[in-house]
Amino acid sequence: MAVAAAAETSEASTAGLALAEANINWERLDKTRFHVIGAVLFTAQQGALHPTAVVKTRMQVAEGGFSHMSGFAVFRRILRSDGIPGIFRGFGTTAVGALPGRVLALTSLEVSKEMAFKYSEHLDMSEASRIAVANGIAGLVSSIFSSSYFVPLDVICQRLMVQGLPGMATYRGPFDVINKVVRTEGLRGLYRGFGVTMLTQSPATALWWSAYGGAQHAIWRSLGYGIDSQKKPSQPELVVVQATAGTMAGACSSIITTPIDTIKTRLQVNIFLF
Repeated sequence: MAVAAAAETSEASTAGLALAEANINWERLDKTRFHVIGAVLFTAQQGALHPTAVVKTRMQVAEGGFSHMSGFAVFRRILRSDGIPGIFRGFGTTAVGALPGRVLALTSLEVSKEMAFKYSEHLDMSEASRIAVANGIAGLVSSIFSSSYFVPLDVICQRLMVQGLPGMATYRGPFDVINKVVRTEGLRGLYRGFGVTMLTQSPATALWWSAYGGAQHAIWRSLGYGIDSQKKPSQPELVVVQATAGTMAGACSSIITTPIDTIKTRLQVNIFLF
C-alpha cells in the first residue's frame, strides 16, 4: 500500500485532479520524487511494523518457547528481557538494506504495469478486468525481480531477530551474519527459502496488486467517478480510497501468505532442512 501511496502522492499532489489524471503513468511520473517518497513511506511503515515482525518471527521459531504464547505476551517478554532495542532488533539492517530493493521493486512494478496496460488495450475485456490483470502482472514481475535481493536480506534480518534464543547463534551485526552463513552453509544459505518465496509470494503479490487495482476501480465507480469524468476527487478521497482498496487487497493475499511465511521463516533461521 505504501507503493501506491508514494506513486499517487507523487502525481496527485494537488487536490483538484480529475480521476484520469490521478492514475499512475510511468512516462509522466517524477521518478526521483517517486523513489524518495516511496523510500520515506516504506521506512516509516517498516519502523511502525518492525516490532510486530520481531514478535511474529519469534513466535514462528518453536525452539524459542514462544510458539504457544499470545503476541502480547511475547511482546512483553521481549521488552522485559531485552528492552526497547529487543523489539527493534534488525531494524537498521532492514531499513538501510532495503533501499536498493525498493528502487528495484518500484521500478519493475511501474514499468511492467505500463507495458501490460499498453499491450492489453486491444484485448476484448472490460476496463475493470484490464486494470486487475495489468496490476496482477506488474505485481508478479516486481516480486520475481525483488525476491532475488530481499530473500538474502530476510535471512540476515531474521537471524538477527532470533539470536539469543536457545540453540540460535549470536552475531555482531549483519556482516557477521553473512560471513558465518556463507562459511557454514555456502551461498545457498543466504537464499534459504527462495524457492518457497518464488512459488508463493509471487502469486500472492500478483493477487494483492490485482485485487488492489480492481477494488480501487470499483470504489471510484461506486462514488460516481469514471476515467473520462471531469469530476475531481479531493486529496482526502484519494487517501481513503487507496487505504480501503489496500486493506481489501491485504485481506485477500494474507490467505496465501500467512501459512507460507511460517514455513519460510523456519527455513531461513535453519530450524529444519528440506
